[in-house]
Amino acid sequence: MKTRPGLTVDKIAHAAAALADEIGFEGVTLSALARGFGVKDASLYSHVKNLQDVRTRVALLAAEEMSAELAVAIAGRSAEDALVAFADTYRAFALRCPGRYAATQMRLDLDQIADEKGFVRNIELTYAVLRAYDLEEPDLTDAVRFMRSTFHGFINIESVGGFGHPRDIEGSWRKTVAAVHSVLRQWPRAKAA
Repeated sequence: MKTRPGLTVDKIAHAAAALADEIGFEGVTLSALARGFGVKDASLYSHVKNLQDVRTRVALLAAEEMSAELAVAIAGRSAEDALVAFADTYRAFALRCPGRYAATQMRLDLDQIADEKGFVRNIELTYAVLRAYDLEEPDLTDAVRFMRSTFHGFINIESVGGFGHPRDIEGSWRKTVAAVHSVLRQWPRAKAA
């Protein structure tokens, strides 16, 4: 296959991520990417399989970027301090990079991402934050799901302007993170079998 000089998988992934942040993750198409590079759609197929391949690459790129920011934020912190740093960084990334963030939420084949550093690091960092709460399985997985869904729900509502009350959103965010900390400290433990 003949490839266009200068066009690489990495450039396509970065362009798709930038486009996703601009117009929304679901709005990214191969045609829009090709137009951005000034090439025909067929030129992209020399580098990527299809749109799903591009979206997966955006998800992997975004996971790496997010995990790098989370790692810096929580380094040297523990318990509530780590939770607050994690939450604030998670939210900042999601609001600053909405298309990339949406990509990190897509369902991916676990075999496909098992060796991907960004996703693996995100999981490790999330569990590292929760280590201070002394949870064991299955409580640990339940707590991860609780924390993730709480942050994700707040961020999704905030990103579409869904909080119409004049109360300061920052104040509500602080209370939400504090409530997550409180719940994690008092987590209802699974009964031993």
